[in-house]
Amino acid sequence: MALSATLPTLNSPANLLQATSTDVDEHCAALGRWRLSYDQISAGAFRGSFTQLSLPRLEVFREITSQQVRQYGQLGAGSFGIGLPWHGEGEVNCNGASAAGAKVIACIDAEVDMCTPKAFEFRGVVTSAALIEELAANLDIELPRSVWHQLRVIEMAEAPVARLRAHLAAIHETITAVPERLDDPAARQALEHALLVEIMDMLPTARPSDPGRSSAARKRTVDRARELMHGTGDRALSLLEVCKAVGASPRKLGYCFQEVLGTSPMHYWRAMRLNVVRRDLKRSRDAGTSVYDVAVQHGFWHFSQFSLDYKRHFSELPSETLRRARLAA
Repeated sequence: MALSATLPTLNSPANLLQATSTDVDEHCAALGRWRLSYDQISAGAFRGSFTQLSLPRLEVFREITSQQVRQYGQLGAGSFGIGLPWHGEGEVNCNGASAAGAKVIACIDAEVDMCTPKAFEFRGVVTSAALIEELAANLDIELPRSVWHQLRVIEMAEAPVARLRAHLAAIHETITAVPERLDDPAARQALEHALLVEIMDMLPTARPSDPGRSSAARKRTVDRARELMHGTGDRALSLLEVCKAVGASPRKLGYCFQEVLGTSPMHYWRAMRLNVVRRDLKRSRDAGTSVYDVAVQHGFWHFSQFSLDYKRHFSELPSETLRRARLAA
């Protein structure tokens, strides 16, 4: 059964949010003002946690997700976000590039769209792009305009990245052991200043991670294929129709998807449709609507195979999802 809860620890500061969930959509609902959606790509029970510490002018976050996930949406208009992959059973795929070592993922006034691996932990900071611009002007720092309005993997100097990692590790050790220390406004102000110093030290060294011309071409192929897969027409396109539309053989499309998203086109296509079916079932309030009706609407014609795929992907039968939605109504 899906469960999502905000878990303030004993004597925890009012500006500290901690949430856990066993449902990918409920995990998203705990992300506060961030306007993100997640699709579960890998099969299995979902477990997620999200911790956010709100400082005067920025937010520090830690996110853990058990399954491979596609994340898309916005952190908020005019936002600046910088994230460091912490742990995971694979690479983060972002615009055809992966993040490791001194590379970070930066979202500067841009849409988020990336795929994260299984057992993934992500830590970082979110603030306003206007604050970063104001600080840069005051400190005579040249900002990396080549990555503005984009979600990019960025290469940075190793030293400030290592210092930011150390700050984030210390913050979450404090949250775990002595969260009441974060009640002190002076402590929060000092922590914010320390984080901003490291960020402003990192940015002048930033340069986009160049995936190369062939990787960029594969990224364009995948983007076009995903656009077709996510189309909102009267019926779902088949994988063969997607291949024809992008002008790529199934084998070539497979290579492109594996490099850019870390999964196969068939698996991605099926996972996206299963996620849509699940959301429709969770929203269903009409007693006359059946699981079969919703499945067929999204291109699943072999009902018994659909039920097996659904249970494998979400660890429950589609009928159980529908029953829970009606009980909640």
